[in-house]
Amino acid sequence: MPLVYLSPSTQQFNPYSGGGNEEFWMNRITDELEPYLTASGIDFIRNSPEMTARSSIEQSNNVGADLHVAIHSNASPDNLSGVLQGTDIYYYPTSRGGQRMAELLQDNFRSIYPDPEKVNIIPTTSLGEVRETSAPSVLIETAYHDNEEDADWIRNNTKEIAREIARAITGYFGVPLVES
Repeated sequence: MPLVYLSPSTQQFNPYSGGGNEEFWMNRITDELEPYLTASGIDFIRNSPEMTARSSIEQSNNVGADLHVAIHSNASPDNLSGVLQGTDIYYYPTSRGGQRMAELLQDNFRSIYPDPEKVNIIPTTSLGEVRETSAPSVLIETAYHDNEEDADWIRNNTKEIAREIARAITGYFGVPLVES
């Protein structure tokens, strides 16, 4: 069975417009993601809220994950706070597996995000969770938590977001998604 490392944000200091924080909502999505993976025959290991990005990377590398999926929400720069919207999916530019997973996520998120044109793939060398993992990896910024509409969309669509992440993971490994 494939082994996926799930890395929901541990950033409780990022408040959501309208209430809550990044750590809480990304862990909520991951809670809803796990049954899909289990039902579909995909093993996973998950970080814990006490961990950091660094310790998550180390654990992912130590367990020999076949795929690393970091699940976050985004924040605009101060001068654009509350203005930006959309889903950004990051992968390491030379990682064919990371790019493939990013493309699967983009396809799936375009079916649920209110404006499909705002679901973007961005190659990057600056994010540790895509640069320093041994496994192909992606970091998905599900939407902007400082934008009231995006924050509401996340809160009201955790199951749909989890399902589409699961659909991308099962697609990556070529196994059918089993609805839990």
